Amino acid sequence: MYRYINIYIRFDIIYCHLYPFENVFSYLYQNISAVERKCLDCGDVIHGRTDKKFCSDQCRNNYNNRLNRDTNNFVRNVHGLLRKNRRILADLYDEGKVKVHKDALFALGYNFTFFTHVIESSRGQKFHFCFEYGYREIGNDFLELQQNSRYLEYQ
Repeated sequence: MYRYINIYIRFDIIYCHLYPFENVFSYLYQNISAVERKCLDCGDVIHGRTDKKFCSDQCRNNYNNRLNRDTNNFVRNVHGLLRKNRRILADLYDEGKVKVHKDALFALGYNFTFFTHVIESSRGQKFHFCFEYGYREIGNDFLELQQNSRYLEYQ
């Protein structure tokens, strides 16, 4: 009896050296539930398709929103600054002010580093626009405001 067990052990060792992955595959095949898939967001066990990554649509949305949070916040902040700059220029232009001191814009909260585009006229004058409202420097820290009525035609 001992001799048969010894032969079986030797056979098993030789077989494992010849076919090393067969035991792993047979184990996984017999115990497929041993490999549990977990949701990438909440960690719950996933049931259903084998390529499923999330247990629900809510978990999928939470996961993707968390991944894109930094990028979305940056874009949201820049867009907020552009809207604020446009509102300040629009309010001053609608009041009939065409010539404004730079400090007045700065006091209202205008940020000179954020604008949508620059247009250079044929005379070499540079206008910095925030959407359809813009300004150009005319000297002594004064700015000339302008509205570009053709802004939508450029789009």
